[in-house]
Amino acid sequence: MPGMKLATLRRRGDLLPGVSGVARLDRATDRLAGRLNHGDVAIIDHVDLDKMTAEALAAAKPVAVVNAQPSVSGRYPNLGPELLIQAGILLIDNVGAEVFAAVKEGMKVRIHGDTVYLGEDEVVVGTRQDPASIDALMTESRAGLAAQLEAFAMNTAEFMTRERGLLIDGDGIPDVRTTFTGRHAVIVVRGHDHQKDLKSLRHYIREYHPVLVGVDGGADVLVEAGYKPDLIVGDLNSVSDNAITCGAEVVVHAHPDGRAPGLARAQDLNVDARTFPTSATGEDAAMLIADHNGADLIVSVGSHATLTEFLDRGRTGMASSFLTRLRLGAKLVDAHSMSRLYRTRISALTVLLVVIAALVAVVAALSVAADSGHTYLDSLQDGWDRISNWVQDAFS
Repeated sequence: MPGMKLATLRRRGDLLPGVSGVARLDRATDRLAGRLNHGDVAIIDHVDLDKMTAEALAAAKPVAVVNAQPSVSGRYPNLGPELLIQAGILLIDNVGAEVFAAVKEGMKVRIHGDTVYLGEDEVVVGTRQDPASIDALMTESRAGLAAQLEAFAMNTAEFMTRERGLLIDGDGIPDVRTTFTGRHAVIVVRGHDHQKDLKSLRHYIREYHPVLVGVDGGADVLVEAGYKPDLIVGDLNSVSDNAITCGAEVVVHAHPDGRAPGLARAQDLNVDARTFPTSATGEDAAMLIADHNGADLIVSVGSHATLTEFLDRGRTGMASSFLTRLRLGAKLVDAHSMSRLYRTRISALTVLLVVIAALVAVVAALSVAADSGHTYLDSLQDGWDRISNWVQDAFS
């Protein structure tokens, strides 16, 4: 009997070695990240996994990521694989496109070593990455930076030629209902340190009431932080129905030829939306809309800031990011810098008056305390603690 029970458990896969999870598959990695759950196995098809996409995957805490393609091809030192490894997520590379035929959505798969199994049956074999292998790949990839930079420069020139009307005169940028004129705008992308940066802006947002713009999944970031987006811009691939229907104005990022697959989704949700055809990225489209419609200052959250991050995406469209930032100039500031520069507009005189009033209250209370006993003193201490916390919060 014990032998039969052991055999039954082994057939179920409960005692088989390795890690197991429910398979979630999608060739569009950004779209997959939006429906990935804790403990799942993400199966992707993504050459040169970039940092922004890896962060979106890691946020869902899958047990493993299986890539049909090489996560580091050697063209340039992309940052995504290292992030997944540091997050403790198993990464199996280059298993081949056949994994999408062999594994179906919702199946329970097992990974042991460099092999993916369905129960005891081997499905595909790849390369299991670890810190040492990723470090070696990154070292080799740095040799490709010069070529990648040259390609980036060529793509930038091509984009400038193709979209010069957009960049110079604002051709095709929609006039939106959301009021930007004379206001600040905060544009949120689900990217590098987006949660930390958005949290650092909480006092600034409370005081200035900027226009809140979510770029695709950035809209969900705003909703999860307790804000309501004023505007959502993107192809709507990686944003939830809840965010789309929250009451924000929606602009669908369309292809240059006018095709806008995301428009059908907005219409299915009974959300009125307009399109913005451009080869620029979604975040650049959002920045151009804010600038064109009169925003005084644009604060980017989770966006790209350095040349390394531009190259990390490995897309020709990143040329638009470089040129968009040139167009916006000093009007654009990243959230990390904003949190350092921002100071509350509460004057020192106001704080001084509050402190004096509190001290007067303390003196008055102490004069009565002898007759009122310790209960009143306890209440007084509680009130003083609240005032102290308020002052600290105002200057934090």
